[in-house]
Amino acid sequence: MRTAKRGAFIVLEGCDRSGKSSQSRLLYEFLTSNGYPAKHMHFPSRTTEIGSTINSYLKNSKELNDQVIHLLFSANRWEFLKEMQNLLNTGTTLIVDRYSYSGVAYSVAKGMDFDWCMAPEKGLLRPDAVFYLKAPIDYLIQRDDFGRERYEKKDFQSKVANVFDRLCEEQTEFWHSIDASQSEAVVFEDIRLKAMSVLNKAKHKPLCLL
Repeated sequence: MRTAKRGAFIVLEGCDRSGKSSQSRLLYEFLTSNGYPAKHMHFPSRTTEIGSTINSYLKNSKELNDQVIHLLFSANRWEFLKEMQNLLNTGTTLIVDRYSYSGVAYSVAKGMDFDWCMAPEKGLLRPDAVFYLKAPIDYLIQRDDFGRERYEKKDFQSKVANVFDRLCEEQTEFWHSIDASQSEAVVFEDIRLKAMSVLNKAKHKPLCLL
């Protein structure tokens, strides 16, 4: 069912330390300061019981097998489906730091099957746009705090980047590659311009599912 004016669903993806958190915050602040209803979200959301388990795993204080943690990441996104639908349908734009694509990229990088990893995401909301912050891994590992969490290892991040590249190539209709090795201001201006176009196009479109 079409709504009169809905918010846009924008996701920022990329390897660790590619600038997703900073750029998603900047975009959220730009929108709200210019009168656009917006909400900033981050996955995994560590506020729920499932999110707390994920947090323990990421901080290396809990061990889980690869299939279990993959499904927990997916379940964490499902926990917020209704809230996200309601916000979008009432005109709020969602700026989301990581989504289903991170879940798939990180699990496939471990050697898991791509289609198996995508299966639990079917039925979740499809973004109107994914901004893929892309930069050489050798550049990213020089950024502050790299290596603090479980997946922040050079070889592993290279494998993650390969999966993101595949997703970007296969879903060109709504994926946008952004050169994240540029200055924060230049990256943001690129994202800002693309985001405003996405907001205008999303107004009268129905929500789509993965």
